[in-house]
Amino acid sequence: MWNRIWILIVCAALIMGLSMGFRQSLGLFLSPITSAQGLGREAFALAMGLMNLVWGLASPFAGAVADRYGAGRVAATGGALYGAGLLALSWTGDGAQLHIGGVLIGLGLSGSGFTVILGAVGRAVPEEKRSAALGLVTMGGSIGQFAALPYTHLLIEGFGWVWSLGLLALTALLIVPLSGGVAGRPVGGDAGPALSMGAAIHEACAVRSFWLLNAGFLVCGFHLAFVAVHLPAFLEDEGFEPWLAAAALTVIGIANIAGSYGFGLLGDWYQKKSVLSGLYLARALIFLAFVAMPVTEVSVLVFSAAIGLTWLGTVPLTSGLVGHIFGTTYMSTLFGIVFVGHQLGGFLGAWLAGSAYDALGSYDAMWTLSIGLGVLSALLHWPIDERPMPRLAARGSAA
Repeated sequence: MWNRIWILIVCAALIMGLSMGFRQSLGLFLSPITSAQGLGREAFALAMGLMNLVWGLASPFAGAVADRYGAGRVAATGGALYGAGLLALSWTGDGAQLHIGGVLIGLGLSGSGFTVILGAVGRAVPEEKRSAALGLVTMGGSIGQFAALPYTHLLIEGFGWVWSLGLLALTALLIVPLSGGVAGRPVGGDAGPALSMGAAIHEACAVRSFWLLNAGFLVCGFHLAFVAVHLPAFLEDEGFEPWLAAAALTVIGIANIAGSYGFGLLGDWYQKKSVLSGLYLARALIFLAFVAMPVTEVSVLVFSAAIGLTWLGTVPLTSGLVGHIFGTTYMSTLFGIVFVGHQLGGFLGAWLAGSAYDALGSYDAMWTLSIGLGVLSALLHWPIDERPMPRLAARGSAA
């Protein structure tokens, strides 16, 4: 049994590494694409916002298909769409091509991202090890970010942004063969009373804690999209060389390797909602410290390391809460619905920052908003009721 589970975890982590790594490196293309095509930052920011929004809106449907038929074909389709989206970003035009690319990448991420992949792992791993296993797979996304950022930076420096996007598209297609490792009919799941998918969705939507998770996760998406898309441009505005942006995003990825698994472990030891509250409060304090100090190379790298520790640590905790409270039979579907909130926040974080910059000439308002939203999310997670639904609690433990 565990041999199969470890194959699943390794393939899932590699898929996450490719999908999340290249998604995280797209901010490096903001300045070269907008400069070469004479576009404002809002055009690129809207494309990244659409990517996040489509990713979120399509995730419940991708999750529902994966819950019913298995994750393999869904992940393979996602990988193909991901590659097509990266190619679309390399086209020239008035900005519409960026939006097409953003939509295609968003669809690709819905099939090869968190909801489908973590759902497959969550069903297969026992409850007492689930949060740590989800942390391991999420850590794969962090390692991918660590590897993808210098890889992308070197491609841009050596071949220019157009050829770089083509090479990234070819690399992203590795998701297709890796999807064989997560293929097959869904395994595991709840041992409690069976529910239809519709009944499971209705049950979750009637619980206040489910909507608190949605609202709190929106803030995570806002933070990640704002920093990932706009930190390179912010540092350019501050007069730094492009290497610092690539280094900063890489440091985020390195720190997130420890943070993803570490917060996953904490979720097995303590109440997940309490760990989430502390994580979001820590983010708010990190943003506050960054804007309160002069921006130097050292402060940028320290900020990146600190924010990286909290970067994807929300994912094993939030997905783990969904599985713990509602069971794992429809975990991909239900986490996909929660993920809509995350990606709505991602859309706002990417697009609103570009719009605010074009209107105000700085990112000051966005840093302030990020601090306030971090505090708000900490407060939203605190009243979540972490007890399993009665139909699961009757078994003595959540599935």
